[in-house]
Order: sequence, then structure tokens, then C-alpha cells
Amino acid sequence: MTSDHDVIIVGAGLAGGILAGVLAEGGRRVLLLERGRSLAYSEIPGDHLRNHRLTLYGDHTTPDPAGHPRVFIDGAGVPHTVLPHDARYQLNAFTVGGGARVWGMQAWRFHPDDFRMATRYGVADGSSLADWPIGYADLAPFYERAEHEIGVAGDHAGTTHAPRARDFPLPPVPRSPSAEWLARGADHLGWRTFTPPLAVNTRPYLGRGACIQCAQCIGFACPTDAKNGSHNTLLPRALASGRCTLVTRAHASRVLTDGSGQAIGVEYFAPTTTDSATLERRTARARTIIVSSGAIESARLLLLSASPLQPHGLGNHSDHLGRHVQGHAYPIAYGLLPPDVESSLLGPGVSVATTQFNHGNPGIIGGAMLANDFVKLPLIFWRQSLPPDTPRWGLANKRAMRDLFRRGIDVRGPVQEIPSPDSRVTLDPAVRDTFGLPVARLSGTTHPETVRTAEFMRARAEEWLRASGAERVWSWPAEKKFSAGQHQAGTCRMSADPRDGVTDPFGRVHGHDHLFVCDGSLHVTNGGFNPALTIMALAFRTAEHLLASP
Repeated sequence: MTSDHDVIIVGAGLAGGILAGVLAEGGRRVLLLERGRSLAYSEIPGDHLRNHRLTLYGDHTTPDPAGHPRVFIDGAGVPHTVLPHDARYQLNAFTVGGGARVWGMQAWRFHPDDFRMATRYGVADGSSLADWPIGYADLAPFYERAEHEIGVAGDHAGTTHAPRARDFPLPPVPRSPSAEWLARGADHLGWRTFTPPLAVNTRPYLGRGACIQCAQCIGFACPTDAKNGSHNTLLPRALASGRCTLVTRAHASRVLTDGSGQAIGVEYFAPTTTDSATLERRTARARTIIVSSGAIESARLLLLSASPLQPHGLGNHSDHLGRHVQGHAYPIAYGLLPPDVESSLLGPGVSVATTQFNHGNPGIIGGAMLANDFVKLPLIFWRQSLPPDTPRWGLANKRAMRDLFRRGIDVRGPVQEIPSPDSRVTLDPAVRDTFGLPVARLSGTTHPETVRTAEFMRARAEEWLRASGAERVWSWPAEKKFSAGQHQAGTCRMSADPRDGVTDPFGRVHGHDHLFVCDGSLHVTNGGFNPALTIMALAFRTAEHLLASP
């Protein structure tokens, strides 16, 4: 077992890269373990059939997909072994940079009331709704730091749902004609709109180029490196410091503990020095261990790390580990633009939003922001956005696609989910990965209040399209389902009292002096917004806390 590092970070995603950058520049020796590879732009091709927006036929970021299944339990209690291309697997990008290599860049601060949902609304029956042990004011300076060190383009005057002390570092993306059309419709309703914040360079920033509006933002890598994440900001700084060692294709199998139960290292599989195709078992030791692998895999690693002193997994002292899984319900209303409105195919596409309904909706718990969507690939438009009576095949479908592809528009938003203790990650008793380790078992469903809120927001989305003058509007009802998707959160939630969660307010696992978690799994609730900027802010906050610790 080597001890050449002060900190071991498991996962080089959005949070892991930030942690590595701040800690390495602060003088700590960091070992950063990443399950995937560091992929060049050419290795994430613009394949319309295989990408992270349409994974039906696979994607380009998952190493050895057949060797890393998960088990999904359906509503009837039947288990299904699923591979990464299956939607039931829930979406993960296994590569250096994580999901930020292929994300849509929405970089929202949470609303202050997102941190105090239980206090504002009460705890719904059957839910595990709770307040965060920290508030918006605790994260505000780290939100600001993330916006400037990662790079966020936004509308300072318009983005007023959360107090700000400083303007965005980059001007907002330009509005498309259809976004202006939606803004006028919102004006008729008395709703306030603005250009949403995106982590994209709208002009050259931090030595990298500007967005060229290629329209393949979500699901793909950026050709000009203008899409921002830790992979092209903090992680290069970590490596440049000379104090960060990045090991790719490193599969963590357990957190190692000593005789008193304290974390002392990580066991992992990585390529041998003589044969990159052969993986060997290694161990590494450090004073501080940080698990940053996403809500599903972070929970799984802590469960895999059970010891005689902690037989149910590290941090599972109060049976919260793996519970309270949340993603986002996404109500969507579809419409057709009138002939006199131009539908631009210039990216990113998302350029108008409202936070009118994030809170304060009578009889509803929480809410969501609403925005227009990214430019769709033709295949995705065909699968998701055609009117329900449109032929799906043959000449009639081809004619419909020619007419409707440029006229289609939708409004959508991530609903503030109500956590349930029965929506959870456990270890499957039978299915193993390529290393013989139990895979993640996913079970449970969304709380009925989440469905009710989603239905309320679906009606608001339809209302917006109709008020804007859409020729036709349609949508589908919300449904109960296991929700982790691309915004997975909640499995290692923070709490002031060890009886109420897995970690303390800085991500330190309760009862473990040197074991931390830092990713979306810390979220007590997942906000009515895309959660990436909150994950970044927590990473900056945890890193600074560690640097200040003896």
C-alpha cells in the first residue's frame, strides 16, 4: 500500500476535478482515480444514433458496458439486468470530466427556499422531505466562485430568483426568434422571463475559444472547448501543479478502514504498467478519502466498503445510505410555431426561461423553472416531439418531418422532487460486475406529490405555448417512476444530526474523521433547477474546508 498522497479522490467528474484543482493548488498531494478514460474530442463523435441524449444504441463514454450492468426493479417488483444504454440504468458518463463533457450547460443557483422545503411546506406523508443543514447564504460565495472559475454566461439583471453580489463573467447567449416569441407570450400572461445561465463561453474566456453555435451541445463534446466543466478548468490546473496524479481506467472496489473503523485508503483495479489491457488490484493510502462518483456509484462504493465494525456499509449507521434517490421529473409541453416565426437551428437553443413557479404555488409543494429546449437532432425530434397523430413511418412521415422539424418547439422544466425513503440504491445479491463486485440495485418510485407538482407545471408549460400563439399544443401526463437520470442525487444526504443522514454539512461521513463525499448525493433536495452549479459550489466549499483543516 502506497502512502504518497494526502488525498485520494474517487471520481474525476464535475466535483472531483474541482476538488483536485483546489486541493493541489493548496499544497495537497492528490491521487485522482477515474473509472473512464480521458477522451479527446474525436473520441466522442457526433453520432446521432449513439450519444448521451439518445443512449438507445449506446454511447461513447462508457468503458466495457457489458461488464458493468445494474439491476432495475420495476413497479411489479421484477428485477431486470440492464446495461448503460438502457434508460432504466439511469444516465452516467464515465470519463474524465464526467457528465460535463456532454451536458447541456445549464448552470443555475438553487432558490433560497430550495434549502428549506420541509419548513416551508411541511413533510408530506410517506416522504423523507427535510431541510438542508446549510442555507443559500452558506453557498452563495461558492456559487459565485464556480461561475467565475468555471465560466458561466448569464443575465445578471434578469436572474433574480437568488440574491447575487456579482455579475456573471460572460454575457448571456443570444436569443433565438422562437425564444423572443415565447417571451412575448409570457408578457401576455404577466410572467417574467430572462436568458438562463449556461456554462458556455459566449466570448473567449480563460484561454479557450467561444461557442460557434454548432447545435450539438447536449449529448456531445464541444468542438471549440467552449463548454465548461472541471475537465478544462480546475483539473488542468491540478495537473499543472505537479501535485495531482490522475489514474484513468481505475475502478474503485472499496474504501479501506483500520481497526477502529476509520478510512485509511482505497482499493482499486487499474491497468498494469506493462500491459494496458490487463487490470491489477492496487491499494493506495492517504489521510483523506473523498468519494465523488455520482449518487448511484458513491452509495454503491460505501456499501461495498462494509467492514466488521460497519457491516452495513460506511456511513450507514442510521440506514440512510442509498436512500432518498432523486433526479428530476420533467413535464414537457410540445407545440408548433406559426409560419411567421423563424425556428433557428443555431445552438445551444435554450435562451428563455421563467422562475415564476418555483415556489408559492397554492396547494403545490415546490415547483420548477420552465425554459425552451436545446436544438434537437432530427432522430430525437422524430422519437419525442411529433404530434401524436403523425404517421411514424413511410412517405407521410417524411413529409411531416420536412414540415414539422423546423416548426416544433417545447417548454420543459425540472420539478422539485419530494424524496422518498423507499427510492434507493442497494447492492444486488446475485449480479456481479467484471471484477466480481455486486452491482447497484435500483428500486422505488417518485412520491405522489412529485407527480402532482409535475402535472401543475405541465399545465403551465401548455399555457405558455398557447399564450404565445402556438398552432397546436400537446403533452403527456406525468407518471410515477424511479427517478435518478442525468440529475441523480440524494443517496448520501447531509445532515446536522447523524441520525438524519450520511454526512455532516461539509460532506464528512458521520463518525469518520477523514472520509468525505462530494457530489449530488449530498443533496437533501434537488432543487427546481438543474443541479450542476450546486454540485460545483459544494465542491469548492468542501475543498476550502479541507485546506483550512489541520
